[in-house]
Amino acid sequence: MIRLNCFFQAKPGKYNEALEAAMLLTAKSQQHEGCVAYDVFESATRKDVFMICETWQSQEALDKHSVTPEFTECVDQIRACGLLKLEKFGF
Repeated sequence: MIRLNCFFQAKPGKYNEALEAAMLLTAKSQQHEGCVAYDVFESATRKDVFMICETWQSQEALDKHSVTPEFTECVDQIRACGLLKLEKFGF
């Protein structure tokens, strides 16, 4: 399995736009083959930060997910709103 933690920090005034894109991406990604878990968490201490946490059955499933139209569109929108940092773990 593969776990991704995607941390996001918003530019001023862009948090809600990015969070909406993350929520749309989450709803669609949960339906993708090989998705074990996919969720968005908001920081309790920083109002400009959230995290997308993903778990995939395999690298192949993750690769298929990362070329879907909803992934590319939503991730581009999130990146336009702030800084996105990715951490990847295999287990």
